[in-house]
Amino acid sequence: MTAQDGPSNNSPSKKSLIRRAGPIVLVAAGLVLFFALDLQRYLTLDALRDNRDALKAWVETSPLLAMLIFVLAYAAAVAISFPGASILTVFGGFLFGLWPGVPLIVIAATLGASAIFLASKSAFGDMLTERAGGFVKSMEKGFHEDELNYMFVLRLAPVFPFWAINIAAGLLDVKFRNFFIGTFFGIIPGSFVYTSIGNAANTAFDAGEDVSLSGILFQPATLIPIIGLVVLALIPVVLKRLNKSAARELTSDE
Repeated sequence: MTAQDGPSNNSPSKKSLIRRAGPIVLVAAGLVLFFALDLQRYLTLDALRDNRDALKAWVETSPLLAMLIFVLAYAAAVAISFPGASILTVFGGFLFGLWPGVPLIVIAATLGASAIFLASKSAFGDMLTERAGGFVKSMEKGFHEDELNYMFVLRLAPVFPFWAINIAAGLLDVKFRNFFIGTFFGIIPGSFVYTSIGNAANTAFDAGEDVSLSGILFQPATLIPIIGLVVLALIPVVLKRLNKSAARELTSDE
């Protein structure tokens, strides 16, 4: 048997294994590295207060570089399914204000979500579908009826964790276009709320007050517009169901 007849290091099966397992390994490695370096201690409002002068000076000196690093760091955090994206959004509001803070956050979050969404399509496969069980199935019907509107509603009213929706949508083979558009526009209201908290942090810190994420999020002035947007997003889904029911009744009458 010649050397060419032996098993190849670049065999299709090995390439397939690397392609499928690679994203999982990267996500796991990213999370392990993040917590091993104790980086989460920097993602607190106390850390923001203690370092705000240095951060503000950095943004004023190198605004474009600061924006680029922030977007890349935020997207990477979302891509590895780091559970602290809301505090990063507050940081974005503190550093950049509502403009360009909100657009930067929406772009970064959508890019990071898209990365893990695409990875879940190739990397997780049937294994995660079986293990996720009822969790994925609880979203399956909504995506089947109207992918775009259902994705928009999930992002607008986050009943499920942000990272979980990214993976479930990939497992359920949601179209990338619907995932991207629904995510991009659906997270704008929430991003605006959390960015506003960061934007107001300077005043609160100067006054010696505590900045509360939940305190602003659950105020009527914040909740009412979000609830209104959720209702508007649900209207097409409800109308579609009513049309289906009417069609079934007509069929049964015939």
